[in-house]
Amino acid sequence: MKDMLPAFHAASENMLSKWEMRFSSTETCELDVWPYLCAFSGHAISRAAFGSNFEEGERFFKLQNEQGALTSEVLNSVHIPLLRFLPTKMNRSMKQISNEMAICLRGIINKREKAMRAGEATEDDLLGILLKSNFSEIQEHGDDKDVGMSIEEVIEECKVFYLAGEHTTKDLINWTLVLLGKHQDWQRRAREEVVQIFKNKKPDYAGLNRLKIVDMILYEVLRLYPPAIFTTREITKETKLGDISLPPGVQLAVPDIHEFKPERFSEGVSKASKNEVAPFFSFSTGPRTCIGQNFALMEAKTVITMILQRFTFELSPAYRHSPFNMLTLEPQYGTQIIFHKI
Repeated sequence: MKDMLPAFHAASENMLSKWEMRFSSTETCELDVWPYLCAFSGHAISRAAFGSNFEEGERFFKLQNEQGALTSEVLNSVHIPLLRFLPTKMNRSMKQISNEMAICLRGIINKREKAMRAGEATEDDLLGILLKSNFSEIQEHGDDKDVGMSIEEVIEECKVFYLAGEHTTKDLINWTLVLLGKHQDWQRRAREEVVQIFKNKKPDYAGLNRLKIVDMILYEVLRLYPPAIFTTREITKETKLGDISLPPGVQLAVPDIHEFKPERFSEGVSKASKNEVAPFFSFSTGPRTCIGQNFALMEAKTVITMILQRFTFELSPAYRHSPFNMLTLEPQYGTQIIFHKI
């Protein structure tokens, strides 16, 4: 995670400098932050995943966004059996984008693999970590082709980097700004903590791990507005929930609940209720806990900290609260916020 922090700094600085350019001499500015957060998260995951190749990564990011928009359109349309097999305009577009994504990633991966086989130093970005681990496993087994991941599998993992790392993090930051804009007392408490730990310096790894108020707020935002709006699990044996008995094979979709109360996490997630996972399962739980949890929270803490260092803010009267489930939970009409320079 320490190696990822410079990528988060760079992406945050890039976004906040654009915000500051929008200010006039009045020291106050109203922005729709959603387009900026979309660009920020793509920039951050591109740097974190591909290091110095982040510009090539951003090309892939744009293609995946196009693919995501088409996928959402398909999911929200009337289902017609076998339609996905026909050469419709949408199906051709999705296939073309998929091919371009694969070509883009294959080029980056091939260069990295060639460098590794030549004994050259590799970057400690997400792709570098994945390829080094895979390369070591293959070497341990005498270059056995049946061991490790193929290039196609690595490409699919890179797609997951982007889909999970980009969509979910921008949503978390967006809803955090909304709730802090609405709950000024918590915004003030979070800023006081940030100033106490960092003053006006860039947030470092050790300091980010000391944040308690900010952690409580982020957990509560994830509980109220999780990017994935419910968790689905299938029951494997007869289960009793209160007075209800459920047979094996039943699928449960478990939603979160509504009330902004970050203090419930004052002693951490495990002590927030009598059941250690009842109030919070945004990253799932047990053996299927999301491996990107620390990555997402560190990125969110970094940018929220840097925002609190520079601005106070509140929701604009123009803001319309309408969470909308696309692939993840997004603001349907943008997020208009009034910022004041500190």
